[in-house]
Amino acid sequence: MERIKPKNKKGNFHCLSGSVLKTIALVTMLMDHTAAVLFAKMPFGVTTLFEVFGTKITWYLIFRTIGRIAFPIYCFLLIEGYEHTRDKKKYGLRLLAFAFISEIPWDLEHTGSFFAPAQNVFFTLFLGLAAVYIYDSLKDDKIKMAFWLIAVFALSLIIRSDYGIKGVGFILFMYIMKESLLLRTLIGCCFFSRPATTIPSFVLIGLYNGKRGFIKGKFLQYLFYIIYPAHMLLLYFIKLTVFGYDS
Repeated sequence: MERIKPKNKKGNFHCLSGSVLKTIALVTMLMDHTAAVLFAKMPFGVTTLFEVFGTKITWYLIFRTIGRIAFPIYCFLLIEGYEHTRDKKKYGLRLLAFAFISEIPWDLEHTGSFFAPAQNVFFTLFLGLAAVYIYDSLKDDKIKMAFWLIAVFALSLIIRSDYGIKGVGFILFMYIMKESLLLRTLIGCCFFSRPATTIPSFVLIGLYNGKRGFIKGKFLQYLFYIIYPAHMLLLYFIKLTVFGYDS
């Protein structure tokens, strides 16, 4: 069933469904990871194409910059999922399950072994969802809410989840500021080391029309989850075959 279009979104300006946003996030994430794992090792990936104000533009830099679009969109869609799911705990458990499923592919992609000091982004999304749930559930008990939020942020530091405490904080911020597109954009960009590269993410989010789109049913839903660990395994095997890994 399509979601009801929000009242404050009128006209044709808001033209992107959640499915389109998710596809954009997926494609840009794949570009980012491909560049990070493979392009840095390939001559064409690091060959200067041209210079802009002294910055050498390479395919590696182009793909990594485009890849910055993915994470803010995924965080936005996480909040959308949280607000529309019928079972928030089941939603969280699904994220946690894929966090563990993705861990070995993540380790192999990043270190070539079965251990990496940091953890994959599904852990960040799960902890961000937990922070939103705590904020939502404990509004009437500020002390208890602060205690559990600090615990979630501390856990993100301890396990070194991807994007770390900033990633978890960004998800909570996006939820708290969900009614203010301008402030969400201006302040949200500051969560990242290169704020300008995330502006396209917020532009795309601003075009969201409140509808689910074409991704319906369990098959497509889980396919978008499975692509995450699957593409990391593929990149690992390509790097192992072509370069002998050589991290």
